[in-house]
Amino acid sequence: MVERMVPDELWELFQRVVPPAPSRPQGGGRRRYGDREVLAAIVFVATTGCTWRQLPPVFGPSGPTAHRRFAEWTAARVWAKLHRLILDELGLRGDLDWSRCAIDSVNMRALKGGNLTGPNPVDRGKKGSKIHLITERTGLPLSVGISGANLHDSQALEPLVRGIPPIRSRRGPRRRRPAKLHADKGYDYDHLRRWLRKRGIRHRTARKGIESSTRLGQHRWTIERTMSWLGGCRRLHRRYERKAEHFLAFTAIACSLICYRRLTK
Repeated sequence: MVERMVPDELWELFQRVVPPAPSRPQGGGRRRYGDREVLAAIVFVATTGCTWRQLPPVFGPSGPTAHRRFAEWTAARVWAKLHRLILDELGLRGDLDWSRCAIDSVNMRALKGGNLTGPNPVDRGKKGSKIHLITERTGLPLSVGISGANLHDSQALEPLVRGIPPIRSRRGPRRRRPAKLHADKGYDYDHLRRWLRKRGIRHRTARKGIESSTRLGQHRWTIERTMSWLGGCRRLHRRYERKAEHFLAFTAIACSLICYRRLTK
């Protein structure tokens, strides 16, 4: 089960970003479960949507043990580093297409509240969160963020574009700016167009009251498909975490798995 949830290739990548286990100068203490077993348990929780206490004993570590390690690695930004490392590997292979990128968001209900939640305007004002995403032309996620469900999409564009990490390429310097960005009417603001032009990024945004968002479908369907890929991690169907950094961590795990599947094709 452990090898199925964490294949050898993924384990090799993870070992490059995980911090070393803390040592006890005085010795003693309980045996610390191996990182691979704990990672497999975390991936199982992310993909199946089960609670920590429902974690099957086949993995070895108990649910509370896996949760503590998850929190420890989240604080060390392991998931963001893993996502960036996999993007670097894809960039070295020439599998990232920067010619057209797309931006969008998806809402989900927050069952326990917490920070970065807000009344969802499309869910009768119930508390929810929103995942914001930028993907390259084939749908691989480059930058991800979360916010309250009441945050307007337009306010997430600048942080998301700035959040694209410098990614290695097959030849030449690292790259972090798309050639063109596609967006729907939620991003139809002149100050955003000026901001993108200032950074050398062409834009294609549907205009309110003038054209339909469906005209962008031939290029934006890829990000809608990526949203469905995120749904493959059932932990993201609802927000169960009170802490925003834990919810963002599960989102980064989902993005890492999406990119890893492309890497192993």
